[in-house]
Amino acid sequence: MTGIQSNLFYQSGTRRPLLERASGVYLWDRSGKRYLDGSSGAMVSNIGHSNAHVLQAMKRQMELSTFGYRLHFENEPAELLASAISSKMPPGLDRVFFVSGGSESVESSIKLARQYAVAKGEAQRWKVISRFPSYHGSTLGALSLTGMSLMSAPFAPMMREMPKIAAPTCYLDRDNLSDEERGLKYARLLRDEILRQGPETVLAFIMEPVGGASTGALVAPDSYYREIRQICDEFGVLLISDEVMSGMGRTGAYLAMQHWNIRPDIVALSKGFGAGYVPLGAIVADRNIVDTVLGGGGFIHGFTYAGNPLACAAGLAVMQEIDRLQLLEAATEQGGKLRAALTQLMDRFHFIGDVRGKGLLLAFELVANRETMEPLPPALNAHTRLVDIAYDRGLIIYSRRTRGGRIGDHFMVCPPLIIDDQQLEELITTLAKSLESFAAEFGAALGVA
Repeated sequence: MTGIQSNLFYQSGTRRPLLERASGVYLWDRSGKRYLDGSSGAMVSNIGHSNAHVLQAMKRQMELSTFGYRLHFENEPAELLASAISSKMPPGLDRVFFVSGGSESVESSIKLARQYAVAKGEAQRWKVISRFPSYHGSTLGALSLTGMSLMSAPFAPMMREMPKIAAPTCYLDRDNLSDEERGLKYARLLRDEILRQGPETVLAFIMEPVGGASTGALVAPDSYYREIRQICDEFGVLLISDEVMSGMGRTGAYLAMQHWNIRPDIVALSKGFGAGYVPLGAIVADRNIVDTVLGGGGFIHGFTYAGNPLACAAGLAVMQEIDRLQLLEAATEQGGKLRAALTQLMDRFHFIGDVRGKGLLLAFELVANRETMEPLPPALNAHTRLVDIAYDRGLIIYSRRTRGGRIGDHFMVCPPLIIDDQQLEELITTLAKSLESFAAEFGAALGVA
């Protein structure tokens, strides 16, 4: 609706065309222009758009009930969805609390952790260590964990900042360490920080096992994950896995942590859980944690739409489609093909400094110098310009500033898990043409003749 007055506002005044319809991996605007959803929205639409099975399940539930408050009724869709998601979790991780989004799931996770400590008589534990850079949500509690000063600085007087350790950005390191050694080096920053803060005061450590928009699909060496779990166990610190973006099959497993056989104490889910059909999220927690909290007076927390029957019916149908369409396997297979194609683009465009990720949670980063990984000049606004160039060509990708939100440029390439080979080829071809246009526009700054 560019040019037409709108009463809506979001992050900025940027306008986009009106969405007309969506199906599979494509969306169409009101003019009829088609866009390939190369980022699944904000890494949400894991099973694609307008899935008939999900729409039918929602319609059936709408004809029965769309709302029943949890203090007045239990409802079958919520019970079935809780059982279904528990069956996909590591053993003992089987108590589910529903929310409506990612920020709510993180907020709920840290509040459950805190109430667990209080119920155990460890009220001195309240500090939640996170990483920098990181993103865990926009509510004040979740924002205090978020390692992105651009987002948190204006609200600093309103919240209590939590301690941070460096994210395992091994791709930037120029040392003689092996991957195994690098992973241990970064993991042991957690141990150092726990000791610095005082182990008796540290409640939890929260991390994205595969990075999201703050680090561009960052994956640590295998040794990192094992060491983190051991350090948390050593000091009685809860491990919270923020799987809002990486969960529900996006990386080729229901939880990204499952790639390393690591069992978190609490998991935060959203995005691919509702898959764009409804606002839906959840925390899945260790049974002992929940039983201790409920036995200590109850979970002092809640949302009006928690366990909404319509949302849960949609979420259950999404899970059924993930299994029916074998999308975990598809994420692994198609993700391998996409990553290989993105890596080949590095041969053509010397300003692509890194390609990373797991499954169909992938990203590439632009740099001024691949040897030193010096970022592009911030004034170029490469992270927005390339997105706009691709958008004009009918390809949607997702970008953020890589290094704390102020410098660096990375791009998430995370199409729906249903993408086929022909659509992958279309995505890569359009992206390559977009990079060519970008290079032509910024040739001097990129060192392109």
